[in-house]
Amino acid sequence: MADWLEAVKERLGDSVLEDLEFRGEYTLVLDKSSLPEALEVLRREFGFDCLVDLCGVDMGVDQEPRFYVVYHLRNMVTRAQLRVKVGLRDGEGIPTACSVWPGANWMEREAYDMFGIEFEGHPDLTRLYLADDFPGHPLRKDYPTEGYDFEE
Repeated sequence: MADWLEAVKERLGDSVLEDLEFRGEYTLVLDKSSLPEALEVLRREFGFDCLVDLCGVDMGVDQEPRFYVVYHLRNMVTRAQLRVKVGLRDGEGIPTACSVWPGANWMEREAYDMFGIEFEGHPDLTRLYLADDFPGHPLRKDYPTEGYDFEE
């Protein structure tokens, strides 16, 4: 495991619920309550200055937590990469990352539009791809594969 990752885990302490390494890629699963501070620490103290991607994942209606929000971070100087995951129950919101990385704005809107994940404190949490009156969130595993009947 990379030396910098040990320093990150020590600094974040109890907010790290799990750490994983697979093929040289590092993942930290964080407690949701520590998220805004943890993301700021990763940017400011460990140089993860680039939010490469943010996405939602639906594990299925029978899984707990049902959803994950996944942050793909990169330190542009050292080229270190880190994946951060935060689990959410259905209907549970998560703090926005827009104050840490302004580019999170559209990525969070996409996760909201496709999965229905609410980002608390987001400056403009509106649908990105679909019409405001579109029913549901099409990347949720409980979304009907044949879609909804718009004629009703």
